[in-house]
Amino acid sequence: MRGMTSLPYIGRFAPSPTGALHAGSLLAALGSCLQARSQQGQWHLRIEDLDTPRCPPGTADSILRDLERCGFEWDGEIVYQSRRLPAYQQALDQLQQAGIIYPCACSRREIADSSISGIDGPVYPGTCRNGLAPERTPRSLRIVTHSELLCFDDGIQGRICQRLQSELGDFVLRRADGVFAYQLAVVVDDAELGITEIVRGADLLNSTPRQIHLQQLLGLPTPRYAHLPVLVNQQGQKLSKQTLAPPLSAVGPLAALRQAMHALGHPPPAEIDTLAAFWQWAPTAWDMAKVPRRRTMTPV
Repeated sequence: MRGMTSLPYIGRFAPSPTGALHAGSLLAALGSCLQARSQQGQWHLRIEDLDTPRCPPGTADSILRDLERCGFEWDGEIVYQSRRLPAYQQALDQLQQAGIIYPCACSRREIADSSISGIDGPVYPGTCRNGLAPERTPRSLRIVTHSELLCFDDGIQGRICQRLQSELGDFVLRRADGVFAYQLAVVVDDAELGITEIVRGADLLNSTPRQIHLQQLLGLPTPRYAHLPVLVNQQGQKLSKQTLAPPLSAVGPLAALRQAMHALGHPPPAEIDTLAAFWQWAPTAWDMAKVPRRRTMTPV
């Protein structure tokens, strides 16, 4: 994994506009922003709207309004993944020319019926790796994985290792419906922005080895990673639209920011009683070492 410590700091926040901003997504936004600002770095915003059927109209604009209402300021133009399809196709073509992707005809049910359980659902058993049966129609495109141990040192969660082939299998880069997979898009986008460190929720921790695998195959630099604890409800479910997490608009912006900082191990002093005071204090107070070393937590 190539280091990037000598480069100017460039970070990002990349929400999927499937629902309103809530306490969990605010925590990820705040941690990534403060890590960048504490190092006098850039902080970019990307809207991950590739899966358009799951992105209700107006949701992205609502997220932007909530971020602005909380006092966030980002650098450069907002990137929308739905407008970057040629870049993803170019990366796919590069992998195709290298002979390391292949068409797959398997349905989810077929995979589930012929595989073991892995870290992210059924492990793809490699059914189509050596070619399709004559009567089968290709559905998705998969990338070849290997059995070597792939490791990285996470800034919060510590040493993380996976064997992609046995724990996940060859994974999809373009879905049966033609949509480019998140793993490919995020790697291409982060490289184009020159991201040096990715600070995001620990729900994406298991995706990171896949992304490092693609970075290596595409000849792209590997950023540093730091995965923040994910807020969960009393049932242990990640806060989300599906688990009925209340929208951020239901809470005052200063109160929401103070709660997020407390969860991140940085309880704000009582005198931080305005947004201006918060944003003056928070970047100087920020210390990644204070963030709880855990993958999940309930809201404070």
